[in-house]
Amino acid sequence: MAGSHKAGHARGGGRGGGASEPPVRKRRRRGVRLALAVVVSFVVLAVAGAGWLYLQLNGNINTFDDGGVSGDRPAASTKGQNVLVIGSDSRAGDNVQYGHGQGDIGRSDTAFLMHVHADHKHATAVSIPRDSLVDVPPCKLPNGQWTQTQHNVMFNSAFSVGDTIKGNPACTQNTVEKLTGLRVDHTVVVDFAGFAKMTKAVGGVQVCLPKDVYEGDLNPNRHSRGEKIFDKGVQDVSGQKALDYVRIRHGIGDGSDIGRIQRQQAFISSLMKKVKSQGLNPTSLFPLAQAATKSMTVDPGLGSADKLISFAMSMRNIDLHNTKFVTLPWRYEGARVAVVKPQADALFAALRADRTVDGKDAGGKSGEGKQEDVSAKSPSPSATPPSGAGISVAVYNGTTTKGLASRGADALKAAGYTVTGTATAATHDFVHTVIEYGPNDRAHADALAQRFPGALLRSAKAPGLSVILGSKYAADPTGAAPTTPAAVPTEVAAKARSADDSVCSNLSYG
Repeated sequence: MAGSHKAGHARGGGRGGGASEPPVRKRRRRGVRLALAVVVSFVVLAVAGAGWLYLQLNGNINTFDDGGVSGDRPAASTKGQNVLVIGSDSRAGDNVQYGHGQGDIGRSDTAFLMHVHADHKHATAVSIPRDSLVDVPPCKLPNGQWTQTQHNVMFNSAFSVGDTIKGNPACTQNTVEKLTGLRVDHTVVVDFAGFAKMTKAVGGVQVCLPKDVYEGDLNPNRHSRGEKIFDKGVQDVSGQKALDYVRIRHGIGDGSDIGRIQRQQAFISSLMKKVKSQGLNPTSLFPLAQAATKSMTVDPGLGSADKLISFAMSMRNIDLHNTKFVTLPWRYEGARVAVVKPQADALFAALRADRTVDGKDAGGKSGEGKQEDVSAKSPSPSATPPSGAGISVAVYNGTTTKGLASRGADALKAAGYTVTGTATAATHDFVHTVIEYGPNDRAHADALAQRFPGALLRSAKAPGLSVILGSKYAADPTGAAPTTPAAVPTEVAAKARSADDSVCSNLSYG
């Protein structure tokens, strides 16, 4: 059979999209970085839910049209929830007073995916570098048409699809879901002005600089050092100074966006500490709630004060030490950033399994997060999988191991399945086996997954079942269950930041 249709779901590698896609113009890349401040501000809303105060906050909240969210999404999970937070650097409206660039096209220079674990005691935020080369799936344009898939393009280009002032948060959400295999439960967008006002509302945020910083470090187009804007060491910043801090890229470390992400994670941690230290005091928290709700554009699922309050209350028991920040595993590919698939796949598999950065199973409801030895535990044996009689499936090889698709097909035929064909997937970097299922095929996919322990399930628009075999299956011809539960890769966990770490630690890369 021809393998082009399903192999396309396995993420091809060529550059460029379809003719219906708008051109991606080169743009200046300065922008507010730490939209996760919104996550902190959700806690504020938990104490601001009565009377005129409630109504005032409710009137501040804007929502985006979720009609652009793809129907081809990862299955919903009972293991925690995922919140995508995007920083928009449009200079339109109140934002014109902040930043050094021009233009009113909504652009994203920051994105965090915050996984709130099911025990509501732990949270893991994954920073996605803006220059990461990813696949942007079909996205809805303002005229109602949908673009074609774009392969191997910069991650932040997804937010600009359609070239509108408000950006395209649904497109970024679609891209994150395809990249991670995690269903995004909520999406939040924060702009320049709101970020600046939030830092003022808390009375400033403590930051640390590893060296003196000059105007030329913030804006290298000056072609001169300029005046000093930050002294080396610890200091408080707010408003424009806070924006300047999170935008600094050149002159510190290797001048990379990755280094800047580390300082942004330190900033958010410091902001969380500040809010926590002030306590649930309505006098101090109301200005923060005002600034946050005025600056946010959210999905309809968070489109009212009561919905935000409910979400905030679900997060109230997550302490600073159990809030971890990591960065999507990456490597340089020329001037861009390539996603390192084996480590990235393992990271997202761990979050899907509700494993914390330090190896805890946080999927329970008790809130304690049981510590387990992730290097030795074997899963309990499962019952005999049901017969595949009467069920058709296509098999793809997502690795470089020759003959893997035929091997998998033979095993499925022996189990009674009808194999409609075998082929090679569009890419050969699959670690976990992926089972794609069409409408009304979820039950068959669940049964099929019992034959591929650890497989990831992904919904598709086309009917039928397909299996894309990964390297874990190639390493174990019997398809036996793995001997270790999913875990965050050691190299990722070693670089994680806790929200209670020193504000001066791990401030740059290089």
